[in-house]
Amino acid sequence: MTKSVDFYFDIVSPASYLAWMQMPKIAEETGATVNYKPFFLPGLFKVAGSASPITIPAKSKWLFHDLKRFAKREGVKFWMNEHFPLNSLYIMRGLIAWQDKPEIKALGDGFFKAMWANNENVNDPAVMARIVSEAGVDPAEWKAALEDEGVKQQVFSINEDLAKRGAFGAPTFFVKEGEKEIMHWGQDRLDFVKEALLA
Repeated sequence: MTKSVDFYFDIVSPASYLAWMQMPKIAEETGATVNYKPFFLPGLFKVAGSASPITIPAKSKWLFHDLKRFAKREGVKFWMNEHFPLNSLYIMRGLIAWQDKPEIKALGDGFFKAMWANNENVNDPAVMARIVSEAGVDPAEWKAALEDEGVKQQVFSINEDLAKRGAFGAPTFFVKEGEKEIMHWGQDRLDFVKEALLA
């Protein structure tokens, strides 16, 4: 039976970006299916009683240095976006609306690379429209989804479900091992994710 991993991410998370860039290789090496699961990270912080590492000055300074080291080791282009932190709510609503559609991977690629490789303001309407269009999505349909009440409710329900499953940050991975579901957190835990998928 082919294994799969649920990969929960928010484009505002640089650690999610580094994991995103490595997931295709892990999928190829393990034969596993990656289920890309967008969610709104600040909302999870609130529901789970967690907080971003950047709220702790010493940890924040160390974290960005460490992320650059990870990016260099993996050969991933990484730039600390000058617009960070930014509100990813609208983008994540759109990604949630497209999470079960073929364009989800291209959309994620576009937003992550614009944010963390190209230093762009992904909340700029023109930038957002360009990324969406290049991913094969009609910008008008995307814009409509951002205000869809059903999508707005999904943002909340996804975070409530994640908190119940023990999640508290991004990226978060869930791999089923037999009857159990094992959670892994952080781009620096991808070795454990790979081991679980190969087990």
